[in-house]
Amino acid sequence: MIAALGGLALLQMRRDALDNASEASANLALTLERSITRNLQIHALAIGGVVEALHDPSIMAMAPGLRQRLLFDRSINAEDMGSLLVTDANGNLMFDSHQWPPRPVNVADRDYFQAHRNGTDAGLFLSRPFQPRLTPENKSIGISRRLSNPDGSFAGIVVGTLRLNYFRKLFDGVSLGEGGTLTLLRTDGPIIMRRPYDAASIGRDISASPSFAPLLHGTQGSFIGVAAVDGVQRLYSFRRIPGFPLIVVVGRATDDVLAPWYRRAWLFASLIGAMDAAIIALSVLLSRQWRRRVDMEEHLRWMVNTDGLTGLGSRRALDDAADVEWRRARRHGQPLSLLMLDVDHFKQFNDRYGHQAGDDALAAVGACIQRHVRRPGDYAGRYGGEEFAILLPHTDAAGAAVIAEAVRAAVQALRIPNAAGLDGMLTVSVGVVTDDNRAGSDEIFGELRAFLRAGDEALYLAKRSGRNCVATFSATAAALAS
Repeated sequence: MIAALGGLALLQMRRDALDNASEASANLALTLERSITRNLQIHALAIGGVVEALHDPSIMAMAPGLRQRLLFDRSINAEDMGSLLVTDANGNLMFDSHQWPPRPVNVADRDYFQAHRNGTDAGLFLSRPFQPRLTPENKSIGISRRLSNPDGSFAGIVVGTLRLNYFRKLFDGVSLGEGGTLTLLRTDGPIIMRRPYDAASIGRDISASPSFAPLLHGTQGSFIGVAAVDGVQRLYSFRRIPGFPLIVVVGRATDDVLAPWYRRAWLFASLIGAMDAAIIALSVLLSRQWRRRVDMEEHLRWMVNTDGLTGLGSRRALDDAADVEWRRARRHGQPLSLLMLDVDHFKQFNDRYGHQAGDDALAAVGACIQRHVRRPGDYAGRYGGEEFAILLPHTDAAGAAVIAEAVRAAVQALRIPNAAGLDGMLTVSVGVVTDDNRAGSDEIFGELRAFLRAGDEALYLAKRSGRNCVATFSATAAALAS
């Protein structure tokens, strides 16, 4: 859970880093958009001024020098304007802002000319980047407007060229990190300018790249995409230039944006990992100690409930088992039998053969009992000294007598020498008592103590009957006992 909460916190920190970077990029894109829009509007006003002057007969009737000055006076306010030209319907220059008479140039092959010659709805057209023919200037773009005859037919164009150096200087003043980019492109895909500058990328069409499609969704926005030029994943923020088919795009490499987050994430994750490792280690140690304690308690419980010599239940465990089985038999109306065993002439056996031999004999008797008491619920224990007791739930008097005889015979079959016993062998006497309170049977015993006392009486009866035999507690004996 600690790792999960830490992971959620790290994800939120990552999201915050991207959101902050997106907001900063959007603000930068807004600043660039306003600067570019202002300069392009100045160029558009200069072109519009030439169009108005061309329709003023008084200006056109002036002397060439004065007319030149009035036609192109607004162009001096436009930053990085190359040339302001007027052409006829065939693309030949009629007026040139650089000189009079105009230079012998034909621009009929330029897209800014063909767009107006082939249609009447081009409006203010912005061209692809091109290399000027008569000047060694860097690449430029053309901003052109259509000239029409009184009958609406095509009469030529007015075009102003804008040096791409303007955009390059504007972009060079911005710092976006090692992987950051600034891009100005037309809405149909051609790159106008890009930072870092690469002459080969100017004019390249990226309209087919996956990162271009999101730029067409609205006038502004942000998204994460892979650049078509260098294949780097970046966080992009873009804005359209109002009134012109241009988009300015600010791109910041996600690796640069997330670099501080990566450092914090590694530190934070290391701390969480160390904490989790410590918790796991402590849990393992605690589990081991707990398991050791449980094992120890289980061993102590086994020692309390088990007779160490014979492996049978202890007297305490036997008393607990007798109480449980007595209550269960009464609750369910089932018979309960008890076998009381005593090793015959055991004191004389100890005196003659020693206590070690006596212990071995008791262990052998316990093993015989265990072999013949295997049903679930049956319980055998050492009652005390050389006496043993066997609880037989769900067993009537006949069944108990069979088991008692089997145990007696098994002990005799051990053929352990005992000079004081019958036939010189170690034997046992067995007393059997049954409490049967099923329907149709008379309840003999009112409490557990009377039931156990009856078992002792049956054992004494077996001893008085000559030992090495099985004696069953009878109703007559019960009457005598009471």
